Amino acid sequence: MIKCVILDDELLAISYLKLLCEQIEEVEVIKAFNDPKIFLNEIENIDCNVCILDIEMPGMNGLQVAELISGSKKIIFTTAYKEYAAEAFDLNVVDYVRKPIKKERLTQAFEKAAELLRKSHKKDFIEWNTNIGKTVIFTDQIAYIKTSEIDSRDKDIMLNDGTHIILKNLNFKSLLEMLPTKDFAQVNKKEIIARSSVKVFSTNEIITTILSENDHFLKLQIGEAYRTSLMEMFGK
Repeated sequence: MIKCVILDDELLAISYLKLLCEQIEEVEVIKAFNDPKIFLNEIENIDCNVCILDIEMPGMNGLQVAELISGSKKIIFTTAYKEYAAEAFDLNVVDYVRKPIKKERLTQAFEKAAELLRKSHKKDFIEWNTNIGKTVIFTDQIAYIKTSEIDSRDKDIMLNDGTHIILKNLNFKSLLEMLPTKDFAQVNKKEIIARSSVKVFSTNEIITTILSENDHFLKLQIGEAYRTSLMEMFGK
């Protein structure tokens, strides 16, 4: 599923883009903005993977916005002007769609974005906003993930060396899409375990290689909804 956010200074253009997106399968418009500054203030806290940016906007143009977010979002530019094409592709964007936009052309751009997203999920790292700022975390260093006890919207990642990092405003579904499928599994509603951290398992419980505060190995209860997929993962 592509979750997109639209940025265009013209309200009619936003309405038209929303209408087109609603007609394209596997595309959902999460939010739309007509002010680049408000967009930049909020974008890192929005669960989306594609941004549709107009280029010609007052104050700050789409190229400037793209420079700030291209590391974390796939970008599709829309514009009535062809002279920005070379500069746009220097930013490694997904596509450059000329106005007036047609459904078929926008569909093509989303198909490119979907393919790039599929490939990006195969990376050996994730990149997200954390308690220490925008952070790259290598997946082979992750031992265990749980829902934060302070804010359920956040996720507490424990690394192999015991370091804790808080992923801000990220749900498990989106997080699992970023992680290598063969290496991680959701155990229950609040916990994900790295396969490399599993010591012993039964149909109800996983004993991990992670030491808890009382020097016992951390135990995780397997949720009923996740038991079948876990058993399949471990070849049972």
